[in-house]
Amino acid sequence: MKKTRILFLCTGNACRSQMAEGFARALRGEAIEPYSAGVLPAGVLPETVAVMKEAGIDISAQRSKNVLDLRNVEFDYVITLCDSAREACPLFPGKAKVIHHGFDDPPALALGEKNREKALSHFRRVRDEIMAYVLTLPESLASS
Repeated sequence: MKKTRILFLCTGNACRSQMAEGFARALRGEAIEPYSAGVLPAGVLPETVAVMKEAGIDISAQRSKNVLDLRNVEFDYVITLCDSAREACPLFPGKAKVIHHGFDDPPALALGEKNREKALSHFRRVRDEIMAYVLTLPESLASS
């Protein structure tokens, strides 16, 4: 069976898209060939790695990638996970269908928090939302 090739795209490829790639690989690897990238890659945040580890998924080996570095990969779907990535999403050759499914930005939400635990609560909430979404893939994409 051919796997569905999905690119999860975000601005920095530091949090949401990294989580989606990690979940897709770990939970839907039999059906999805996942990639993640950013329009302005910024490095994977340590908070992202920490909350994914809490969920039993090690993404410490994942690295931020520029979306332009993947322009020669033929994707079935490109899923933008934030509004700025949706607006900046480049055209992809071939049949890639671009879909937007936005999530809150944990680093932005965590900025005003006084303690680490409260800051991490934003990462955990979005992590859980992304996991629930990834579990619907690739089947839910057919109706998009």
